[in-house]
Amino acid sequence: MQQLQSFLPIIIMFAIFYFLLIRPQQKRQKQRNAMLAALKKGDKVVTIGGMHGTIQDLSDDTVTLRIAHNVHVTFDRGAVNNVVSASEPAAESKEESK
Repeated sequence: MQQLQSFLPIIIMFAIFYFLLIRPQQKRQKQRNAMLAALKKGDKVVTIGGMHGTIQDLSDDTVTLRIAHNVHVTFDRGAVNNVVSASEPAAESKEESK
């Protein structure tokens, strides 16, 4: 009984760290991985460095962004920070068929 009482504060501290630090970080990492996996051509994105561009080409580990007219820059896929606006493939296919 004495040993359990001496380990109880350590167990409580670990539980607090888990629910306040570890678990939210795992959720953010899972969301980021899902966002990176869902990238597609035509998405407007912002890189970690703040570069805004439109995805022109994708591979497993790189992304080519169009940042200005005839200016294409290649980044690692992990350098994409967030998607500003996603392309709509259904709308694009309707426009192409007209």
